[in-house]
Amino acid sequence: MTTKAELVFIPSAGAGHLISAVEIAKLILNRDERLCISILIMKFPMDFSIQSYIESLSSIPRLQFVDISVDEKTIGGFMSNKETFFINFIQSHKPKVKDFLNNSSFSRSNSRLAGFVLDMFCTPMIDVAHEFCVPSYIFLTSSAAFLALCFHFESLKKVHHIDTSKYKHSNEELIIPGFKNPYPAKFLPTMATDQGVMYAMFFDLVTRFKETKGIMVNTFTELEPLPLQSLSVHRIYPVGPVLNFKEEGHGRNSQSETESIIKWLDDQPESSVVFLCFGSMGSFEIEQIKEIAIALECSGHRFLWSLRRPPPKGQFELPNNYENVEEVLPEGFIERTNGVGKVIGWAPQVAVLSHRAVGGFVSHCGWNSVLESLYFGVPIATWPLFAEQQMNAFALVKELGVGVEIRMDYFKDFEGKYEHVDIVSAKEIESGIRLLMANGDDNEIRKKGKEMKEKSNAAMKEGGSSYASLGLLIEDVISNIS
Repeated sequence: MTTKAELVFIPSAGAGHLISAVEIAKLILNRDERLCISILIMKFPMDFSIQSYIESLSSIPRLQFVDISVDEKTIGGFMSNKETFFINFIQSHKPKVKDFLNNSSFSRSNSRLAGFVLDMFCTPMIDVAHEFCVPSYIFLTSSAAFLALCFHFESLKKVHHIDTSKYKHSNEELIIPGFKNPYPAKFLPTMATDQGVMYAMFFDLVTRFKETKGIMVNTFTELEPLPLQSLSVHRIYPVGPVLNFKEEGHGRNSQSETESIIKWLDDQPESSVVFLCFGSMGSFEIEQIKEIAIALECSGHRFLWSLRRPPPKGQFELPNNYENVEEVLPEGFIERTNGVGKVIGWAPQVAVLSHRAVGGFVSHCGWNSVLESLYFGVPIATWPLFAEQQMNAFALVKELGVGVEIRMDYFKDFEGKYEHVDIVSAKEIESGIRLLMANGDDNEIRKKGKEMKEKSNAAMKEGGSSYASLGLLIEDVISNIS
């Protein structure tokens, strides 16, 4: 019997991280029968979505899920310090990982441990891998450009001892490896310029990337050639786009609600609908909602708008669906746009973007959403909210030419720290939508979107760049047990 190479995946807590881990795990297992995978699951208290997601999956050969959750009392012990919570949360699971690896039930009779696959926030688990004398790999769900920026700022901070907080609110333009255009400092992610404890810890995590045997990145060579070239001193495996086409684990709609959305799209002309959706954390205050509504009505374009209710101010919760959206929309908006537009709650994003009626996407520019949009050839109007989304927006508009700008330097104040709330005007939004939805042969963005769709699809097929890259990774993993 052939000895199988066993990989241990450790994603961060939360359904989004787990879903990404499962999708790359499925790709690896489908490629080579010599591999088996255990996914170790960390959970936040009261996170019931994880179990429902696992139950929604059909059985996958050679894949097992192992719950390594620590008790709520342990987690409660470090809840009081927000800045150190996450790193303490990860550290507290180390003994559970060791117990799993030491347990005789871990080792399938014909398998040998070949390595760890960690997401970027789980690099403290490299210590455990070292104890068991196996290498670690990273699976990065962000872009290669983000990885290049992380390494660049890690070097500025830790090697050159530069105080990067000077770039905060700066109008300076920076030369950053992996970018062909000068990069405006005002688009930098908060973690690159903030001097807080949490962000110092983030760069400690980035430093540890260099201890791994390789970094898988959810991208493809044809999309990010320059960032990948700038990373050539590291062992990088571009394996994307890795997408969740069935959208398991995301379902916040009943089947009838999803069917109603698709039926409405079925009745619209091809490429006529602009889709507005801002990710799992995307929501706006009433004043901003009214500006979006005015813009949509004035643009005259058909639209599908995913509108979510914000959590209570200052509370870090996910948005929910409105019970009655009319209470936050301009009076008469629903009646006036009847037949032209549809306002919904949570959106089945992949199903919508893949529909022939959708011709443009107003997006928060989360990397997963970017990859989905490019995969289906839908051009993007950029409206980033937080994290590295401003950088993704800059790449789409300035580097790749597959997006138009609504506002690239918008930052959402999730914590409710500031009295003034930045409002994007109806005029800005309408202008972006008109550019996005312009028809004709001279629409370069639409043409480039179609080209990127072909390249995105080809990358994952046999003979494609990501298919080849994943093959190289698998051979490297197998060599660990030789």
